Amino acid sequence: QVQLVESGGGLVQPGGSLRLSCAASGSIFSSYPMGWYRQGPGKQRDLVARVTRGDFTTYADSVKGRFTISRDNAKNNVYLQMNSLKSEDAAVYYCNSYPPLFTWGQGTQVTVSS
Repeated sequence: QVQLVESGGGLVQPGGSLRLSCAASGSIFSSYPMGWYRQGPGKQRDLVARVTRGDFTTYADSVKGRFTISRDNAKNNVYLQMNSLKSEDAAVYYCNSYPPLFTWGQGTQVTVSS
């Protein structure tokens, strides 16, 4: 059973940057495409970015050019570099496989406010 632990969120001003990390337990991590998802208040959880086993990446239109997803299979980690943050990026961010197959972690809160 893969366990997912997200970290790196916090309070940032508009235009600022954050780097989120996801640590996944289990040696099968590298076998799956992975994604970052987010859920804003009163909204559904949506895919933000995903990375294949071969490091091919895709992004939601709303974050394209600002966010970068990457993975380190040796460390069982997935990262999300977020630049030029906007107020609408505020949400709880989660990682999971794509499509999501594992139990969700607790996520990490991102707040964008001046």
